[in-house]
Amino acid sequence: MKMLSRQIIPVGTYAANCIVVWNDDGCLIVDPGQDAADILAFLTERALTPKAILLTHGHFDHIGGIPGIIAKFPGLPVYAHPSDAPMFGHPMNQYPPDYPPIGKPPSLLDIRDAANEFPGLEFEVLETPGHTPGSVCLKFGSLLLSGDTLFAGSCGRTDFPGGSMAAMRRSLATLAELPPETEVVPGHGASTTIGQEVATNPFMEK
Repeated sequence: MKMLSRQIIPVGTYAANCIVVWNDDGCLIVDPGQDAADILAFLTERALTPKAILLTHGHFDHIGGIPGIIAKFPGLPVYAHPSDAPMFGHPMNQYPPDYPPIGKPPSLLDIRDAANEFPGLEFEVLETPGHTPGSVCLKFGSLLLSGDTLFAGSCGRTDFPGGSMAAMRRSLATLAELPPETEVVPGHGASTTIGQEVATNPFMEK
């Protein structure tokens, strides 16, 4: 994979980290949680055309910007784990007025099939249930986009419907086996590394 550029765009009331990753081979949008206009403005500024939207999980604060982006790029595929697909349009997966319900995108595909769909932008899909049944982390070389599985100094909540602390602990133990220099961009908050989290995060086990 060619050298990858990335931009973190905190979006929405809950400041979810939308991450745009790109190189000469294309551009991918990860977790456009809200503020589609801000995300689109960045794409315009950099003359980027997205190939897909990737979701680490299906919670409302990570999907709210999808309709606005698809309105600009009709037919843009959206990839998520099928275990989280029922969240789209679910009455419990909204927080109006800031986060109205988001229906299932017209082109919703299995993110586990996406890893090699974009030549030059290949990534690994790590299934990391716990925060939601279909939570995943996306690993682009030494860069891990951890969604709401792993945060700097903490981990995602497991008290929402479908959450499981037992599954979360197993997922975090898997992440702890990654190289310590792996950079982690979480779904909220500051970036970190696997080494830092193994050394200091009370939820991490190795």
